[in-house]
Amino acid sequence: MFGFMVRRLLVAIPTVFLIITLAFFLMRSAPGSPFDLERPIPEAIKVRLAEKFHLDKPIAVQFGYYLKDLSRGDLGPSMKYKDKTVGNIIAEGFPVSATLGLSAMGLAVLIGSLLGGFAALKQNQAGDYAVMGIAMTGISIPPFVTGPVLALVFGLYLGWLPTAGLDRGQLTFTHLLLPVITLALPQIAIISRLMRASMIETLRSNYIRTAYAKGLPGYAVIVRHALRAAVLPLISYLGPATAALLTGSIVVEQIFALPGIGRQFVMGALQRDYTVVMGVVILYATLIIILNLIADLLYGVLDPKVRYD
Repeated sequence: MFGFMVRRLLVAIPTVFLIITLAFFLMRSAPGSPFDLERPIPEAIKVRLAEKFHLDKPIAVQFGYYLKDLSRGDLGPSMKYKDKTVGNIIAEGFPVSATLGLSAMGLAVLIGSLLGGFAALKQNQAGDYAVMGIAMTGISIPPFVTGPVLALVFGLYLGWLPTAGLDRGQLTFTHLLLPVITLALPQIAIISRLMRASMIETLRSNYIRTAYAKGLPGYAVIVRHALRAAVLPLISYLGPATAALLTGSIVVEQIFALPGIGRQFVMGALQRDYTVVMGVVILYATLIIILNLIADLLYGVLDPKVRYD
């Protein structure tokens, strides 16, 4: 197991380096400059800013400076926010996005797994059709539709929940409830479909038939045997899906005015704040690799047929 982890991490190093390289050169090749403002600034100031951030040098030299800083753990200063580093911006926005993402994914896994398991046990019956109908609806309606509808109904019409105004130090349940539900609904639909398909396939396996033939109670067969095998495809999906939610849902954060990292990423891309965009890309790539590694390790724990030497 330890050797497997080391090999995966060693493979991850060139992967992350490739992602950093592609993101760096793509951002620099985009038209515009971080210093193209609505109100023009004097040319002399523009030249000094370019010198400060090494933008006056060839792009290969800029990349060398960036890698040098990155090797020291320095993501660099923001090119748009005075006296703010990329580390500061990520430290401010990531807790909000992480709280929102983990809450949404936890809710989605709980409800989606229950609905998917119920649908599998009631295959081709009314309960199955009802769950799959709800799942298709959840997949078809995007968050930029459900978010405003929930805000309109529960925030404006009924006045039960706030729809915006979340401060960085104010991660309250009432402020997060609507965005968490908005973010969780599509995931509930996807997870329920995955769980249903996996559970149906598992219930048709020979070892499940053998367990029933031995006289084991139905709940014991489902909980101890079928469920353990059925969650394996779900684990594969949860790795990248959780990473995406942890780095912020751009649409949901925009709708509910949440100061998360997703909004910072969009603003950085629009304003050509190269260092902020690069910092979020590196964070996302790192989370993907770590969570996929965790998913692979869970595979080995849950499935005795999988062994990592």
